[in-house]
Amino acid sequence: MRRSYQDSISSRCLILASVFIMAFSIPVLSQEAVNGEAGINEIINELIMTHGENERLRIEKCVRQVARFWQTKDGTPDEFARFCRENYISDPVLLQQTADRYESTLAGVYGHFAEMSRYHLSWNLTVDTGPLLPIDYVFARYSPSAHLAEDMFKSKIAFIALLNYPQYSLEELLADGPTWTRDKWAQARLADNFTARIPADISQQNSDAYVAASTYISDYNIFMHHLQTTDGRRLFPEGMRLVTHWNLRDELKSQYAEPDGLERQEMIYNLMNKIISQEIPEAVINNPAVDWNMTTNGVTNSPIDDGPPRKEWESAGQPGDAVDNTREQDDRYRHLLNGFYAQQRVDDFYPDLPTLMDRRFKRGREMLEEEVEKILKSVVGAEVNKKIGRLIEKRLGRKLRPFDIWYDGFKARSGIGQEKLDSIVGAKYPTVEAFQADFPRLLQRLGFDETTAAFLHSRIQIDPSRGIGHASGPGRKADKARLRTRVGETGMNYKGYNIAIHEFGHNVEQVLSLNKVDHTLLRGVPNTAFTEAFAFVFQSRDLELLGLKNDNPQADELKLLDDFWGVYEISGVALVDMKVWNWMYAHPEATPEELKVAVIDIAKNIWNEYFSPVFGVRDIELLAIYSHMISSRLYLPDYPIGSIIEFQIEDYLKTGNLAEEMERMCVMGSVTPDLWMKNAVGGPISTAPFIQAVEKAVQVLDK
Repeated sequence: MRRSYQDSISSRCLILASVFIMAFSIPVLSQEAVNGEAGINEIINELIMTHGENERLRIEKCVRQVARFWQTKDGTPDEFARFCRENYISDPVLLQQTADRYESTLAGVYGHFAEMSRYHLSWNLTVDTGPLLPIDYVFARYSPSAHLAEDMFKSKIAFIALLNYPQYSLEELLADGPTWTRDKWAQARLADNFTARIPADISQQNSDAYVAASTYISDYNIFMHHLQTTDGRRLFPEGMRLVTHWNLRDELKSQYAEPDGLERQEMIYNLMNKIISQEIPEAVINNPAVDWNMTTNGVTNSPIDDGPPRKEWESAGQPGDAVDNTREQDDRYRHLLNGFYAQQRVDDFYPDLPTLMDRRFKRGREMLEEEVEKILKSVVGAEVNKKIGRLIEKRLGRKLRPFDIWYDGFKARSGIGQEKLDSIVGAKYPTVEAFQADFPRLLQRLGFDETTAAFLHSRIQIDPSRGIGHASGPGRKADKARLRTRVGETGMNYKGYNIAIHEFGHNVEQVLSLNKVDHTLLRGVPNTAFTEAFAFVFQSRDLELLGLKNDNPQADELKLLDDFWGVYEISGVALVDMKVWNWMYAHPEATPEELKVAVIDIAKNIWNEYFSPVFGVRDIELLAIYSHMISSRLYLPDYPIGSIIEFQIEDYLKTGNLAEEMERMCVMGSVTPDLWMKNAVGGPISTAPFIQAVEKAVQVLDK
């Protein structure tokens, strides 16, 4: 399961990844620029006298919005007053017409910037177009929209919006939003587009850090045939290249279907621990020219030709000659720190939201951090996890190992075998084009009628991915959603297909919530967890879409346990992510080495509190392996929240059609999560129904 490859920005904003760091920043009021409180009150009173008492609340709110951003370079206090006087709109018809004009214009502007980044600047880094060139990294670091926010203020476009369309706090949205019209919601989201005025150089530095971390992660491949046991055996097939952590985790999961898979699982587990601790030799990362004996830590030139060496200093010598086995020098944590430093540089522009946690939860998700933490802890602390753990031990015939957090044996495919699944998928999808051509059938199998399936097919394009795969939403209605996945020389394998179906769910949501919504200002869903929910809904039907029917009478119970065990695991990972960011803010002078120690300690503490009672072992650091933590900046909580939402949607779909209900839900757009859920399924986000259903499923299966 892979994220949609966009940073955790609320999909309600039209500003996409290329301008994500501009969102929701509020500069400090320059008192001299507006003559302080006296100057603000003077123009407020004048506007009320001109436009009437019934405009008081909007005038007071909006004039202060403008004043908060107005700087001396924008004009004198008299010019501030004249601007407000000349640009305030009280006529409701003109107000709506102006909002409509903003909507259409901004959709084009932000959409074109997103397309510029996607199709030109970052294309070669994300799509497998052949060997990367040094200039590709330089292009990808360039943010063409770095000056956009400031240009919007200089041109007064942003100020006119702020003068006429109020911004609302989360408390106001939750209290008043349910009574608003769609036009009122669109106007509220319009104002959200102009809560930013970060200097372009800081914006660019943030973009640089994001691209560097993403590139580090997408290039972190391990050539598995080159890993050796103590006695020199190779456990994995030639040519197997797995990117961490996604491919490593999925390969470990696939081994549950193999009778001799335990030894390979142990090797992957040990590899993950060495990545977390940074004991992995630098020479083996993304390098098919060396062998690594994981027991002795010896690295040698390989006699197997899986490709040229990736670094000049590794190319000398003959097969069997020793290669420098110096460990990776905490690069993993250096990139995490650089992402933190990039956020620190913009914190001063967020007096109301002074940390990334505030911005991610209160604005990006519109859910309080405390609320999300409570939801996650209700999952990891559920007593039913112990019952599921005992059931897994019975099915495995052994005690739980830490990597059994990824136990895959509840899935229907567990009896099919990885090799058979790879064969089926490879024959069906030998090329990217074959998968693309099958979209209409897949969509109709999911319940979409022929017309809608054809429309969605025309709006989604598949590309070969350098990384594990991701979905990238369209920048505007004329653009296409892009689905990226790996397709090897022998065709797509099952893991790639499973990921592609997940990303397909993202793409369908992205297309529907942009093209079918009544206001593009309301495009998208409330937050990333909701698009993950739809992706999970699609992913759970991957075997069904292959025509592999599950005749198991306990299929529903097995799926429930599989889903909940996955939420149990990822909830722990999300808690680690959240605590790591809080730790960095509490220790801003930390070194990469100190951060590494802290991350491992946090992972162990979460494990000891919530996983040790189930697994029977302590001080396990495995929860720190997720690559999202390095490159995606507090994205991980969206996964468990998304899975919880998925359960509620799936429960609702038991009496409805997936395609019809998905379109109905998507066109609600980016209102608050609370309002969206109540309108979609009749109640708020809650783990209680999920846990109750799992308790019953355990009773059925544990007989």
